[in-house]
Order: sequence, then C-alpha cells, then structure tokens
Amino acid sequence: MDPRELKTILRSFKDGALSEDEMLERLRHLPYEDVGDALVDHHRGLRQGFPEVIFGAGKSAGQVERIMASLAAKGNNILVTRLDEAKALAVKEAFPAAVWHADARCLTLEPRPVEKRGLGTVLVISAGTSDLPVAAEALVTLRMLGNEASHLYDVGVAGIHRLLSRRDVLFSARVLIVVAGMEGALPSVVGGLVDRPVIAVPTSVGYGASFGGIAALLGMLNSCAAGVTVVNIDNGFGAAVAASTINRE
Repeated sequence: MDPRELKTILRSFKDGALSEDEMLERLRHLPYEDVGDALVDHHRGLRQGFPEVIFGAGKSAGQVERIMASLAAKGNNILVTRLDEAKALAVKEAFPAAVWHADARCLTLEPRPVEKRGLGTVLVISAGTSDLPVAAEALVTLRMLGNEASHLYDVGVAGIHRLLSRRDVLFSARVLIVVAGMEGALPSVVGGLVDRPVIAVPTSVGYGASFGGIAALLGMLNSCAAGVTVVNIDNGFGAAVAASTINRE
C-alpha cells in the first residue's frame, strides 16, 4: 500500500462508498503479514514510496512465490532482485505476467502502470561489458521506482575517448550512476566532468588483486573528484534507490 492508495481508501470511507468493516479488511495486514517463513512489510510503500523489494538470492522459488502472492494481493508492483534463471522460470509458472530481465537477474510484475515520479533522467554508466549485470539491475530498479532512465555502456578508462564523445549525454542527466570494476577509476573521471550527483558502484569484476571488488571500492572511496558517493560492491539496486530519492527532491 502506498500513500495514494491509502488516500483513496480514506476518501471512499468518508464518502460512504466503503463500510467500516470493508475499510478494516483493506487495512488488516498493515503493517506486515506473516506468510510462514517471511514477514511481508506492507507498510513499506507508505514509509518509502515503494513496496518491499524481494531479494531472491538464498530463497527458494516457493518462498519467492509466497511473498509475491502477498504483495500481489494488495495490487502492488513487484520487483525481485538477484534471481537465477531456474528460479525465475519456476516463479513465472505461478505468475505468467511476470517479466524476467535476464541481464539484470531481476523479475518484475506490474499489475498497474508505474507512476512517473522523477524530476529528470538518471543515467547508468558502466565501464565494461562485464559490469552489465550490476548496471542492468540499477536500470530495472530505477524504472520500477518511476524514473526516466537511460544507459551508457562500455565506456571505461581504457578507452576514455568513448566517454568523452558522449559528454552531451552526461550533461543531460540529473543523477549519474557509474558502475566499474578493476581499479574503479571511472566514477572519478565522470565526477570531474559533471556538476550533479554521481553514485559509484564497485563491481567484483577484475583479476586476482581486485580482491572481489575491494580494490574498486577503495579506489572509489578515495576519489579525488568532489561529490562522488559510493555504495557497496555489486549493489546496483542500492545505487538506484539512492538515485531515485535524489531525483524526487
């Protein structure tokens, strides 16, 4: 349930179109619902503007389905992240209208149109093709949160002319998410070119001394470009939520 839906319920009750018992039934599962092995947070939309997002890694297909069923019963749009293909296909049998975003490892279900809430465009930039799963996760999340989002892929510092030739795209965005592995240098470059928020996402892509993304993480935390903020390794979802919050201000 989100603020718009709650206002609709209260208005219907005030106008007499909804009885007291009917209103109580609609509100019965606030703030959460016990579905057995999960407590589904139906209050999340009221607090943060978007329903609870399901983290698919470590959950069985059945667990994901039960949580989705609880959210879907309230008419919510649903986002599941970090879902592998086998579980995604199993979940789609229960929810045929769901869409599997293979590159992003995400599954979405949209029983109602996504409300556009962003004030501008959020641009997702990735250093290399190997960073695409994290960048795609950010892109899907941004769109589910009501943002206009675009992308610029494979423009890492090993061929910086690829980025510089698209400066017009950089300057057209209100917020930028920059995804990079290896030494994680790309956010510093972007941060030195633009006058708007840059959210850096280190990825676990790289050779041995990248230490699973720690090298990129430390490089981004030590960026010499002012105003670059950093999220956790491979956390495209978290970067998208932060960017969406900025884009709504």
